[in-house]
Amino acid sequence: MAAMVLAATSLAHAQTRPASFADLAEKVSPSVVNITTATVVSQDTGPQPMVPEGSPFEDFFRDFLDREGEGQPPRTRRSSALGSGFVISEDGYIVTNNHVIEGADEIVIEFFGNRGELDATVIGTDPNTDIALLKVETDEPLPFVPFGDSEAIRVGDWVMAMGNPLGQGFSISAGIISARGRELQGTYDDFLQTDAAINRGNSGGPLFNMDGQVIGVNTAILSPNGGSIGIGFAMASNVVTKVVDQLKEFGETRRGWLGVRIQDVSDDVAEAMGLSSTNGALVTDVPDGPAKDAGMEAGDLILSFAGEEVANTRELVRIVGNSGVGETVRVVVLRDGQTQTLKVVLGRREEALANDEGGSSNDSTPAPEVQQQTILGMTLSEMTDELREELGLDAGAQGLVVTAVQADSEAAAKGLIEGDVITEAGQQQLTSIAQLEERIASARDGGRQSLLLLVRRGGDPRFVALPVTE
Repeated sequence: MAAMVLAATSLAHAQTRPASFADLAEKVSPSVVNITTATVVSQDTGPQPMVPEGSPFEDFFRDFLDREGEGQPPRTRRSSALGSGFVISEDGYIVTNNHVIEGADEIVIEFFGNRGELDATVIGTDPNTDIALLKVETDEPLPFVPFGDSEAIRVGDWVMAMGNPLGQGFSISAGIISARGRELQGTYDDFLQTDAAINRGNSGGPLFNMDGQVIGVNTAILSPNGGSIGIGFAMASNVVTKVVDQLKEFGETRRGWLGVRIQDVSDDVAEAMGLSSTNGALVTDVPDGPAKDAGMEAGDLILSFAGEEVANTRELVRIVGNSGVGETVRVVVLRDGQTQTLKVVLGRREEALANDEGGSSNDSTPAPEVQQQTILGMTLSEMTDELREELGLDAGAQGLVVTAVQADSEAAAKGLIEGDVITEAGQQQLTSIAQLEERIASARDGGRQSLLLLVRRGGDPRFVALPVTE
């Protein structure tokens, strides 16, 4: 009897496995698009003669080159890139990754089944979640796909990815949800991990559940060689929908801002404070802003925000970011062994960050610039025009250039090589070595064991986590 029950159970599970993805692919394919971007970049006019300074030929060659270039416009070349996206409304709104269209002068949308091409305009972008919203104009209603509830998807559920891998055109791959709640890029991450094949060019494409709903936007892979090894990540739809709604309404994101500096509660801090757990976010500083206006103080332990319990700093930042600007919320804090409830009117995070950046630019005593330094097993150089030219980068390219990698370092083990460009650390853009040192210190102060870097090689992004423990 036990054997019969086991056989019946196995059969029931087997019946839940799709016999084919053909019907699902046929249903959603018309809403998936290929995205081609073009960027005009300056190009050198060619090798220049090397003439020693002070040579009698110096004036001759200078006059000759001036005459040759006289009246000639600067030479340029067109750089193109490929990605994926999907239509979310019949009037032509399209979702993709920000890194697919970032810096593009032209964006062309190619529809499935040779249904033609349309130029797209950018409605808004959110680098924090790597989401962009585009719009095409058409007289005909477009087939579109709805978003699903990413909270309802379970580890082990079947999913299907669709996009334009390696520029090969429309292609599907299938797999399961391998994990949920992955953190890769930064503060607002909520990635679904899948073993469905995701490669370069799949970025921005949809990850479908078996009902044909988008439950994720394919964004990144972990790979030692740049190709799929079955570890792909899609930004969860419940994050994407909030971003898309704001981009559609405002053309930008508007996240709530509490205005505190916080850190996680470590075991030794919990013991020193007489706490029974490490839950909560410990306030280390309260600059001018909403929290200070509400009476919050350094040393307060934030236990709940707007009725939601706060497990750690990351959870608090996520909850605050999802709250409305100008909203009044109740924040429960532990102070001197007693709980207090504060009413905080939230500000806007984007405005606060802009003010901080504006204030720092007016500093009359800037820190001395560091041009090159060895950090995390890599020799890093701040970006220069010479390095941009050497690596074939756009004139506005920013980041830290890897000029050498220690052979026995974790960076080498993770596949970093000379010529890679680190453009972000901890979800924030990098322009100087000093900024990277601050992010490393911040990660250590926050109790994090590693720091996630966004590394670009030949224009293709890849996330690499390096340990920051001392």
